[in-house]
Amino acid sequence: MSLILQNLTKTYPTRSGELPVLRAINLLMQKGEALAIVGASGSGKSTLLYLLGALERPTSGSYKLGDQEPFRLGDAELAHFRNRSIGFVFQDHHLLPQCSALENVLIPTLAGPAENLEERARQLLERVGLADRMQHRPAELSGGERQRVAVARALIHQPLLLLADEPTGNLDRKSAETVGKLLLEMQQQEKTMLIVVTHSPELARTLPRQMEMLDGSLIDAPGSPGSTAFQVDMPRAGGVG
Repeated sequence: MSLILQNLTKTYPTRSGELPVLRAINLLMQKGEALAIVGASGSGKSTLLYLLGALERPTSGSYKLGDQEPFRLGDAELAHFRNRSIGFVFQDHHLLPQCSALENVLIPTLAGPAENLEERARQLLERVGLADRMQHRPAELSGGERQRVAVARALIHQPLLLLADEPTGNLDRKSAETVGKLLLEMQQQEKTMLIVVTHSPELARTLPRQMEMLDGSLIDAPGSPGSTAFQVDMPRAGGVG
């Protein structure tokens, strides 16, 4: 299983013409790999994350995750693909305040056919260190604990790709270190691909590969053991636009 981006672009219309935000993004990742993407505000990190999460469609280029090209799907199929194949961890945990930790982990399962994933949800909460907090609501949990619930929720469907957007941005240093290590540990255990978008150099350095968004382009960060061969000889995938 792999993730392949080929010449992915995104532009937005403005009164003065098209505004390019992403410029010919190329990326290859294999199952079990982890990547941090850093960059200044306005460099295109968030836009890239929206495209990776199939929340927005690109202007041109192609995106393949596993054996699926999500942007060739209709809206309903795309929503199903996103729910099953991609897990999200946001800066703000986005937990439902009226639900327990266990119920929050099970929220993504409500969008599809009835499934009994409660045992997996319990196991995930145990693995993130919340075995004794399953029935607690978000207000009864610390910031770090809420983010650990969010990590468990993102993994409930065993996604091919786990996306984390500033996952430690709202946490104190100790909690940030705990959540950063936990993300990598869970990613390795689940054998999924992990992409973390962050302003934190400390968090970025914990991942085996780092890339930088610079004026809409994605490049290997200095000193990162990144691979560039795929930019010359990538597998063919269908395109958009």
